[in-house]
Amino acid sequence: MFDNYLIRKDSLENVLKDEKVVGFKFSVRIADYRGCFLSLHNGYYIECDGIEYPRDLQKFEINGKEPRDFEEIKKCVWEHWDYDDEGYVYVEKEGGLAPGMHNIKLQQSVLAAYGYMPWDEEWLKNPPVPGHGAGSGKTASICSFNLELQEGGK
Repeated sequence: MFDNYLIRKDSLENVLKDEKVVGFKFSVRIADYRGCFLSLHNGYYIECDGIEYPRDLQKFEINGKEPRDFEEIKKCVWEHWDYDDEGYVYVEKEGGLAPGMHNIKLQQSVLAAYGYMPWDEEWLKNPPVPGHGAGSGKTASICSFNLELQEGGK
């Protein structure tokens, strides 16, 4: 339902560290109208221009805190991601993206926020890989966005 609003269209930028481009980032919203506790946010399936960027190349920034990897985020059991709060997904890619348009395919993975399913305990130990259906929450399919790289970079 919220799939078309996951990424803010004008948010794609390269990321600079020590004046060197080390990747790219874009702004995202949660697809669940209730929000979720951050520890249930399991990462993303991300493909940009035909190249897949696995979860270990991703970091997530929310609630005014520095970008964190998803191993750290899964320990944030009392921190909440509220509906309509923007977060940023950071993707490591040496040299970042070239100017112009880019196709990003995305699936947000949020584990069940309530109830109990037989696989829940296993998912705590071994979270499902984003993009493979399990743990996708309210985004059951991989969405496609055409975004133009914005000038600047942080």
